[in-house]
Amino acid sequence: MKYAKQYIKTAVEFIQNYDGAVPLNHYLKSKFSIEKKYGSKDRKYISHLCYAYFRLGHFLKDINEEERVKAALFLLGSEEWKVLFGEDWLLNWHPDIDKRITFIEEKYHQNISAIFPLQEELSDEIDKQPFILSHLTQPSLFIRVRPGKHDEVEAKLLKANISFTKITSDCLAFKNGTKLEDVLEINKEYVIQDMNSQRVGEFMKSKIENQKSKIKVWDCCAASGGKAIMAYDLIPQIQLSVSDIRPSIIHNLNNRLKEAGIQNYHSFVADLSYGRDVSSDQQINKTSSHLFTQLTNQLFDLIICDAPCTGSGTWSRTPEQLYFFKPEEIIRYSNLQKKITSNVIPFIKRGGHLLYITCSVFKKENEEVVEFIEKQLGLNLVKMELLKGYDKRADTLFAALFTAGQ
Repeated sequence: MKYAKQYIKTAVEFIQNYDGAVPLNHYLKSKFSIEKKYGSKDRKYISHLCYAYFRLGHFLKDINEEERVKAALFLLGSEEWKVLFGEDWLLNWHPDIDKRITFIEEKYHQNISAIFPLQEELSDEIDKQPFILSHLTQPSLFIRVRPGKHDEVEAKLLKANISFTKITSDCLAFKNGTKLEDVLEINKEYVIQDMNSQRVGEFMKSKIENQKSKIKVWDCCAASGGKAIMAYDLIPQIQLSVSDIRPSIIHNLNNRLKEAGIQNYHSFVADLSYGRDVSSDQQINKTSSHLFTQLTNQLFDLIICDAPCTGSGTWSRTPEQLYFFKPEEIIRYSNLQKKITSNVIPFIKRGGHLLYITCSVFKKENEEVVEFIEKQLGLNLVKMELLKGYDKRADTLFAALFTAGQ
């Protein structure tokens, strides 16, 4: 590679000036928009080096940036960068990643498990070594094909010579970075949605798919609306409400639902963080008065709570978040999740359901919140599952379905 050393120099400069305050992809986009001299190939290579650096998580944090980037490239097996390495490295450039790991561990006297330092916080079902090593690999791009669009979508992909793997009739997997927007109509024909995020749909349908009457569903932490669109596609006779904490989120969500052809729904802004101080078990404002105003006399068959969380099940997509993560955030999110579930449960009708979801791998955000909902809030657990993605180039999610007393 002709400019490999210059790419390394630029990447190191970018890394040294990055503090994690914004997502890495946004930071890089901003840097490239200022420095116009970089062409598309330059941007691709420099971005790859920056992401490689952060893929090491907390492993080799004590060495300089350039050497750490090179160690990451070696572990990732990035063949095009071999020009940067001396003979001792090249002699150990084995196809087997385990042998490359052994070389790095012996060279720096550190264990690769240092990539992920919070292992005692992991849910018990996590197989630690495969999970830790998954952070060295960029997950696949997954889409969910919307109802009635399957033949059309696959025909367009084949015509455009875009390769894909069919996971299910609805779920297609692509190499990360595949450009689909010029071939398919986003939100109308497909939505970008991780494989395990799509599997959450099984929980949505499991108890209400045979109901004939209107099914009232509230996606209370709707964010960009992926779960709301999936609920609309999966649940017949849905009567949909969506909310989130900021007007800007709801504005963007409304635009996305419009693109998806969803018109009959109720959207509103709600701060669901009011409620019990779970750290002291004291009652503060029971709930936002604005929330009561928005939901006067409303009870729901299903409340979807895709709760704010650490996002630790998605850090192989956003490795910079692992690098900058502060352990105390786990408790903060766990307390927030308990407050939110405390506030939304009064709006479930008898016999209705709560679907609690995180993209976290931590017990305090998953199993411990389930225990809180059962013991403190009185709901009955129907089923829960850690949806493992680290062995499938996908995200890892957690889902638990509860029912309110009859």
